[in-house]
Amino acid sequence: MPERSARRNGIALTERQRIAWLRLIRSDNVGPATFRDLINHFGNAEAALAALPELSRRGGSTRPIRIASEADAVRELETARRLGATFIGIGEPDYPPALRQIDGAPPLLAVRGDLSATRLAHIGIVGSRNASIAGVKFASLIARELGRAGYGIISGLARGIDTAAHRASLETGTIAAMAGGLDRPYPPENIGLLEEICSGRGLAISEMPFGWEARARDFPRRNRLIAGAALGVVVIEAASRSGSLITARLAGEFGRLVFAVPGSPLDPRCHGTNGLLKDGAIVTTGPEDILQALAPIAGVANLAPRQAEEPDGDGEEKALEPPPTENERTRIIDALGPTPVEIDDIIRHTGLSASAVYLVLLELDIAGRLHRHAGGLVSLAMAD
Repeated sequence: MPERSARRNGIALTERQRIAWLRLIRSDNVGPATFRDLINHFGNAEAALAALPELSRRGGSTRPIRIASEADAVRELETARRLGATFIGIGEPDYPPALRQIDGAPPLLAVRGDLSATRLAHIGIVGSRNASIAGVKFASLIARELGRAGYGIISGLARGIDTAAHRASLETGTIAAMAGGLDRPYPPENIGLLEEICSGRGLAISEMPFGWEARARDFPRRNRLIAGAALGVVVIEAASRSGSLITARLAGEFGRLVFAVPGSPLDPRCHGTNGLLKDGAIVTTGPEDILQALAPIAGVANLAPRQAEEPDGDGEEKALEPPPTENERTRIIDALGPTPVEIDDIIRHTGLSASAVYLVLLELDIAGRLHRHAGGLVSLAMAD
């Protein structure tokens, strides 16, 4: 059985640090991976914010970079407080432990509800929005039995399988990962369910700003939260082009277990899950299949935080090496192209120090001239 009260690792951000972190992640061209690199290089978010204009200029940007203002960050924090929400940094004790282990984990999560929900080891349950009665009943059974065994359930608040999984785990602990802002739940008919989650033993999480209406391209980011925060993902009824298959793929990339419930080959809702089984997913016909597979790895959720932490101090800036020369910068940029390459290959090819290469890549990233790819690969963004 997983520990229900995992040891809390990490250091709480000060209010000043939280504002700076929020400003940094809301600034142009700063995603989770770039945020981590900025903190690692400059030591803290305030120093990184001060450096953004020069980094953008050196990276070749032709226009000033938009940096989120302190007033904007304070307003967002006040909005969160009015709604009973807060922001948790990746190095703080209440950040979901499994999620912080993935590459590109959100540096800040907006959360609302019972923070103790993050102490559970979680299992993702996803599937068809247009679920069958049998699929809904099976999702409820799995969620209920996993909850009784001490696991939390994480899903996406969607219709069908997601809704059934959340409802069956309201008493034991559930997390709703959202594609839009916490104040913009989707679909509208699940607003009541969201309130039940947040007022009970559950939690809603999002990496998007308050007021953000979910768009189609935001749902894969939501799926990434589910796959990253879970030890494994159970897929129940998924069509061949289902978003649930994105969650399953991401779970596999993160080293999570992937479970699939077999279904009739005549039912289009089962084509995706049957395909997962052909690709090696764990055949799941009952909760015992999941519990047996999870037993050896349940403690993985207690791993220590590893990225984007600020030191506990007075915000002193980190001593920095001089920036690369123009000749060195040109050598690094010339080594890049539209084909993704590993950063270690760039270091070997140019013969320059790792710190020089990483800084130039950071400059290009801030200037919007770098593409980051899965597996840590990078490529040069080509002009339109």
